[in-house]
Amino acid sequence: MRFLKQFKSILQLHLKAKQRTCSELSWFPKMLNPKSVRSAQTQHGEGSSVDVENIFLHRFMLSVEPVSSIGGQDASASSAPECVWFHSDTDIGSAEKEDPETPVSLSKQPTEEPSAPEKRKADSTEDEGNAKKPKFDDEKDRKIKRPGFSDERYDETSYYFENGLRKVYPYFFTFTTFAKGRWVDEKILDVFVREFRAAPPEEYERSLEAGKLTVNNEKVPKDYKIKHNDLLANVVHRHEVPVTSQPIKIVYMDKDIVVVNKPPSIPVHPCGRYRHNTVVFILAKEYNLKNLRTIHRLDRLTSGLLLFGRTADKARELEQQIRTRQVKKEYVCRVQGRFPDGIVECSEPIDVVSYKIGVCRVSPKGKDCKTTFQRIGEDGDCSIVHCKPLTGRMHQIRVHLQYLGYPISNDPLYNHEVFGPLKGKGGDIGGISDEQLINNLISIHNAENWLGVDGEIQADVASTTNNKVQKEIKAESVIAASVKEHNVDASTQTCHEEPDRSYDLKKSTSDPHCHECKLNYREPEEKDLIMYLHAWKYKGLNWEYKTELPDWACKTQINYEEL
Repeated sequence: MRFLKQFKSILQLHLKAKQRTCSELSWFPKMLNPKSVRSAQTQHGEGSSVDVENIFLHRFMLSVEPVSSIGGQDASASSAPECVWFHSDTDIGSAEKEDPETPVSLSKQPTEEPSAPEKRKADSTEDEGNAKKPKFDDEKDRKIKRPGFSDERYDETSYYFENGLRKVYPYFFTFTTFAKGRWVDEKILDVFVREFRAAPPEEYERSLEAGKLTVNNEKVPKDYKIKHNDLLANVVHRHEVPVTSQPIKIVYMDKDIVVVNKPPSIPVHPCGRYRHNTVVFILAKEYNLKNLRTIHRLDRLTSGLLLFGRTADKARELEQQIRTRQVKKEYVCRVQGRFPDGIVECSEPIDVVSYKIGVCRVSPKGKDCKTTFQRIGEDGDCSIVHCKPLTGRMHQIRVHLQYLGYPISNDPLYNHEVFGPLKGKGGDIGGISDEQLINNLISIHNAENWLGVDGEIQADVASTTNNKVQKEIKAESVIAASVKEHNVDASTQTCHEEPDRSYDLKKSTSDPHCHECKLNYREPEEKDLIMYLHAWKYKGLNWEYKTELPDWACKTQINYEEL
């Protein structure tokens, strides 16, 4: 009898402990199954909503502590979001990557009273936030320190049209980024000189002294050593590269999707030296189409069909169709030489030589891909070719045409002698290594890009150029001098406002320490704004869209309706 009473007492204690444990987990409804964990922040997630329950559950599952440590979860369980710092002159965007779901093994529930974990860096939600990110005074102050994450990002400046170009009035912008691990314990000036080469070293030093380059919203000396989770902010005077003034035409639009015909020379989203001169900003500022979700991308110089999701669900649906190759794509291009008769198939694997500058080549170590081509017309020494990429590798059509020996006639990258005497035909790049190819491409990019001419050497340059260029330089000098005399706030442009039809001096800003304000830029010519490659048709599950063709594809008698 005594043994049975002891056993009953132990059993009751065990049941009470189990009930306490279950009550502590009651705030995890229907979420103990690891398969139910969703990503708290996704590429197409709503910007204003955060799945708090999933965040805490994910942190709990990643913890090696028993369930009793849930309440005191370490603040470092999840990494702070990093803001992209656009410091490169390239316009290549990288796709976001989501972490895969982590397999979880829940430990056996303790039968004793839960105890606090030994290591606790945050005792509450408020302390956790303070431990992870710099503390801001209020929400308004936060927006000032982290621009680009609210509707205010569209109000920084406005457009004007000049010489067939869409231009952006120079404006002040704050680049922000959290300190990376490799920067910790390094001097801030050394990091900026090494990592961000958009400005000369003396400008970063001047920005530190003037308080334009700050850490956690505080002025620091140039020998300040960066710490973990420091928020670096740098106020700069931005000069964007002009793009074509051709309008972005709406092909189709409903409550879930927007389909447009993108003109050449306009990047899809902010990258490199482009921000307001991008498709997403132009649609937001001139059509009031804000917060569009990117479904796919086109190269900056490529024209044609571009799809955006207006809802997260639609964006995921179409993106999944593209990823699983359920979308049939058709392009039209103009290539150099007379393309062979019949249907030509190229299945050579493509490898990315450099993600930083966005260059690919055919290589045995590349990823499998396939493209079919068919000549549908001729234009002098060139051919109009119909292209069907059956996979979606980076620069696939351009690289395969280069390999076949019929590169796009005005492709500034893959139809260039930098790939050797044969321009990459048959994979022959002249016997140089990939590293040397990258270095050569960077040198060419810097020499042929939208370059500025320093005012101090203007006379020497003018003496070696023709009269047209001399007049352009003189005109730009007058504008630059006028801007410096009128340092006023730039106007903003929102919703359906029209761009200025000419340059308005009163809407410009200037910065006496901005090195770009002192340069006279060579405007891009027509040949710099277009590549003869057009995304013509996309067909998915129960949907199909197509655009009108550009002028260069209509010069020959081609019955496109039969394709």
